[in-house]
Amino acid sequence: MSGTDSEGRETVEHTHSGARSFLARLRSDVGLRKLVGVCGAALLIHLIPLALPRNMPEQELSIARATRGVEPRVKVLLPLKEHPKATAAELREAAELLFDGAPVEAQELALEAERRDPASVETQLLLARLCDLQRMERCVRGALEKANQVAPGDPRPDVLRAELQEKVGDSVGAAEAMSHAYEKARGDPLTGLRYARLLSTARRPEEAQAVLTALQGKVPRARLLVEQGLVLGANGRDSEAVVLLKRATEEDPRLSLAYFELGKALYRVGELDAAQEALRQADRLDLGSPKSLAALCAMQLQSKRLDDARLTRMDLERRFSDRMELIRQSCSLP
Repeated sequence: MSGTDSEGRETVEHTHSGARSFLARLRSDVGLRKLVGVCGAALLIHLIPLALPRNMPEQELSIARATRGVEPRVKVLLPLKEHPKATAAELREAAELLFDGAPVEAQELALEAERRDPASVETQLLLARLCDLQRMERCVRGALEKANQVAPGDPRPDVLRAELQEKVGDSVGAAEAMSHAYEKARGDPLTGLRYARLLSTARRPEEAQAVLTALQGKVPRARLLVEQGLVLGANGRDSEAVVLLKRATEEDPRLSLAYFELGKALYRVGELDAAQEALRQADRLDLGSPKSLAALCAMQLQSKRLDDARLTRMDLERRFSDRMELIRQSCSLP
């Protein structure tokens, strides 16, 4: 083979190699340009609300939703109180966004919503919650009375009154308030279930069972058995409660609540091993909630099973590191 042929082949191979390298760089550059283009478009989409003339309340609400921190939200939202285009619904949403950190400013927005739409029951319910947050009892009563006046057939004011009374430990008053809600919404299963629980807490088990009986056919059978078991357990009839709760797990083996309540009832009758297994099954069926493991750890601590409690705490910390306060309260190891 001549030197000229060899040199020719090397030249061709070098040319092909250079071409491949050029094409690879070209594809890489095209991919990079596409990536930069996508990122730029995403950034532009997020900046558009800030660049547009801000003369519409929904723009302020959009900015506030994306804003972290109470003070920046107050600066954006409080001027809506004077905005001529802000609707009552928009003012309520603004108040909700300020509810936790700035209740005084939230109340100003809610009062303006009331001025613009005096017949809104939603505004009165919001005002009642804000007044309760600030411990203004007379204000709470006034808002709930107005809510009942503007919407006499709406059960929500009575439901809220029941929740607020239950929060301060007034189970009798809560049951009485919920009775009014139940009268207005007899066909609503959730209202009936809540009413039954409050009756049970208020030591009126026969009435609670009567409400649950009336819900047959409106509530899944397994859930109804759970609620009936809770009424029995709340009145010291734990052995009977265990029977009903076991039937609920058989009726619906995927119902985490049934295993959770069964675990607690089994513990009360002294069946600790079975109680632990029921709570573990409840946890397996509802992996997003720490309540089953928290109850299990509290149970293990009370029973002096410290090694088991340590393992349960480790599992809680691994899976629910953002719920440390709950873990400390329910699973505080000695």
